[in-house]
Amino acid sequence: MTGTKFGCGQALCGACTVHVDGQPFRSCQTLVDSIGDSAATTIEAIGQAPQGAALQKAWLELEVAQCGYCQSAQIMSAAARLRPLVPDFSFHVRSSDTGSGNWDACADEAAVKRCLDVQLSRALPRSRPTIRYFNVAR
Repeated sequence: MTGTKFGCGQALCGACTVHVDGQPFRSCQTLVDSIGDSAATTIEAIGQAPQGAALQKAWLELEVAQCGYCQSAQIMSAAARLRPLVPDFSFHVRSSDTGSGNWDACADEAAVKRCLDVQLSRALPRSRPTIRYFNVAR
């Protein structure tokens, strides 16, 4: 596993975001033995699902990535936001307000929003719901 990164170690930056039973968690503050039989999903599994692969493709097409260090966590957060809006997201992710979003000094917040808009328009071409984007603290 190489996609999940260690950032601040205090669950503030979001670089370590993974999903546990479909909800985003900061892995730096979640002990492996504390999740028991729950399903843990990392960035490596997101691209194996059709909608996750489409999200990653849009991410690349729109050149959202900057340095790449926090990119996996940003995609995990984006997937969590898209899940309730796209019924056929085939990996199990639910929307969860994790407080602050992913802090990334080099992220282009507008590019992240464009990527989510493109993904929503591809997945739901007829009616696009309003989505609340995660905040990128500066």
